[in-house]
Amino acid sequence: MRAARSHPSGFAVRWARVPEGMPRRDVAWGMIAELAGDPPALRVRNPCPRCGGPHGEIVLEGTDLRGSVAYAGRIAVAAVTPAAGTLGFGIDAEARLDPVRDRAGWDGVPVPGRRGTVREWTRIEAALKADGRGLAVDPGRVVVRERPDGTWSATLPGRRGPAEGWDVLATSDLVVSAAILRQ
Repeated sequence: MRAARSHPSGFAVRWARVPEGMPRRDVAWGMIAELAGDPPALRVRNPCPRCGGPHGEIVLEGTDLRGSVAYAGRIAVAAVTPAAGTLGFGIDAEARLDPVRDRAGWDGVPVPGRRGTVREWTRIEAALKADGRGLAVDPGRVVVRERPDGTWSATLPGRRGPAEGWDVLATSDLVVSAAILRQ
């Protein structure tokens, strides 16, 4: 399974099943390179701003793009968007059904006191990735509002303007959301 979608807002998304024995990151970074057009100067990195480890925001050196990756089991998802006018970009993906996760339940996730949904979680996680702080921010403090046009916005603590968000049409077993913070 391998598929790609361009979105009217300017970002492009691709997903693929990760072959057994192959690292998910190799597949995701390969898709990022393809989406970026495989420029010769491309260097993909993801340094953590706190510890320097390879688990931070995706940086696409040698391009005028921002990138993001996510994983849902053995499915890797990669996306790029033009960097111009963009402070941050994030994508999140989850399996629609996950027996372990679903058995544990969504009570209190992402907001204490009520039962959440997979879609709510992917929206919040995409917004937190776009923000750059990830789960250093309490997901329960992110406020998502649906818009009449089918898009959504996310207000993040300590951030002036909201993230713009979209639900990405993917396969029937995958829930994907994307968020952009504009300048």
